Amino acid sequence: MAKQQVFRLPQRTSIHDLQVYQEDIPIPSSNEVLIKIKNVALNFRDFAVATGKYPFPVKDDVVPGSDLSGEVVSVGSHVDDFVEGDRVIASFDLKTLSGPMCDWRHSLGGCYDGVLREYIALPSAALVKIPSGSDLSFAQLSALVCTGTTAWNALYGCSMLKPGQTVVFLGTGGVSITGLILAKAAGATAIITSSSDEKLARVQKTYGADYTVNYKTTPNWSQEVLKITNGRGADFILENGGAGTIAQSIDAVAYGGNIAVIGFLASPPERMPDVAALALGKGAVVRGIMVGSKEHLEDVTRFVTSKNLQVPVEMVFGFSREEVVKAFEYLVSGQHIGKVCIKVC
Repeated sequence: MAKQQVFRLPQRTSIHDLQVYQEDIPIPSSNEVLIKIKNVALNFRDFAVATGKYPFPVKDDVVPGSDLSGEVVSVGSHVDDFVEGDRVIASFDLKTLSGPMCDWRHSLGGCYDGVLREYIALPSAALVKIPSGSDLSFAQLSALVCTGTTAWNALYGCSMLKPGQTVVFLGTGGVSITGLILAKAAGATAIITSSSDEKLARVQKTYGADYTVNYKTTPNWSQEVLKITNGRGADFILENGGAGTIAQSIDAVAYGGNIAVIGFLASPPERMPDVAALALGKGAVVRGIMVGSKEHLEDVTRFVTSKNLQVPVEMVFGFSREEVVKAFEYLVSGQHIGKVCIKVC
């Protein structure tokens, strides 16, 4: 049988545990599609998996990575909605077609082998076809999977973002920058934070952020958000910090506003704030975001491709072991604005 290059993690203590194997190219079952992977987008989750810090289940000897873009090579006998040559992306969770994810047991790069390989066979029901008129690159398409779905879920999965509302984005990673692009295209006002004035200037110039806040020089950044919004607060906050920033996020949110809890990047405080009392005092929705469903991925893909929004990709690395390790190292360095990707072929 024909072979392919596959990356696996025989142990999960470091990104240097990544090993390369030659394995059979899979044959799709009757309801599956065989995809030639063109590009993989990395997430902080992939680093957490590789270093044993991911708090949810991971299979032994896992192939990491959840975000792919590629071309259909062949289809199973019962598949009639995809043909050879179609450009596709795949949902992060293979089970959840709509509604909330029910568990973490059906995600690529977790309990299922992921996408850091040349070919993969996946259920056709989990795939989203890219419109033929879209000029987005394979790197940009792969960047839509987790990042785009998460941002869309945060802005439209509970309460729907409306034109003229205000959104705060913590940090300049993939979810924040993609969310900023979506929010601006929807007519919202965008505020973004960072510890780097250089990054903030670049984000404002390149992606059109309306306001920027340096949380290093302005540690009480919630007060700055209130000042910008004339004391009202933000309608939506994409909360990447977790325990270390949640108190300020609740302080910065408008009464009845929405806080999407997406990450856990900030160091937790010595004394955890009383989130329940703080949320009650604002009548705020504090909602954990488990990426999203295939429906969310379809919605964000339709929105982005119809408006020709340029999904932010910071750097693209090669598919050798040396390059893949460099991609992980660059991701963890925090230098990037937008997504870090790997070109498979």
